[in-house]
Amino acid sequence: MDRRLTPANNRVALDGWQGRVSAERFVPGEPSRLTRPVADLLAAPGGRRERQLVWGEPFTVLERHGGFAFGQSGKDGYVGYIDEAALGPAIDATHRVAVLASHAYPAPDLKSHEVMGLSFGARLRVVSASGEFFETAEGYFVPKPHLRPLNVPFADPVVVAQMHFGVPYLWGGNSCWGIDCSGLVQAALLAAGLDCPGDSDMQEAALGSALPTGTPPERGDLFFWKGHVALAVDGETMIHANARTMSVAYEPIADAIERIDVQGDGPLTAHKRL
Repeated sequence: MDRRLTPANNRVALDGWQGRVSAERFVPGEPSRLTRPVADLLAAPGGRRERQLVWGEPFTVLERHGGFAFGQSGKDGYVGYIDEAALGPAIDATHRVAVLASHAYPAPDLKSHEVMGLSFGARLRVVSASGEFFETAEGYFVPKPHLRPLNVPFADPVVVAQMHFGVPYLWGGNSCWGIDCSGLVQAALLAAGLDCPGDSDMQEAALGSALPTGTPPERGDLFFWKGHVALAVDGETMIHANARTMSVAYEPIADAIERIDVQGDGPLTAHKRL
């Protein structure tokens, strides 16, 4: 049973998991959402970052203990610990930030001092409009061109990946301030209305259909290595968040396959098509 997707620790578990896990108590979970621009989802309290959430993303709290909330991310089911102070009441979002980055303002005035930055994918509830701004449920104002209704997905996930060109590489990152290979693929697919797990091994197991070796790549194809994933931009080029350039960058597919193998990270493990 994959710990990353199992909503249980040795004290508490989510209702419905009786008989599959052992826990002192089973709870229905408390719906909440992230109320910081970005926060780490940790493997253990004070432990290493495994993934991240951005503003407004849902999180089901199973337990609050020692300043951390243990629970499950709503976007992909990933389980972990998050700073309890980073969470607020759940809210029905209507829009997402659909550009790489935006700002929330205290007034519908671009010259007012911004309240915070917002990453691509941040989720907001729009309650009204004022000039060139949408007002959110928290009383913040965000430029209209930066938001997109949640029920209007992107047509092409590769476009979303390309929007992230140049974003710094960050292991476990899921935001415009830092992203890793699986975070980039997840951001692209979720924005296009496609379910996508959080880590590359999960993605290789769950996404698309495997293609025979030598199949010509097409835009949107996925390439997998042990611990790495990339998206094809066209028949010759891919885009990926990578540690070689420490950024989201383009690379010729053939060159990447050879380079990754030669540097000791292993051969291509799968070429898949959605």
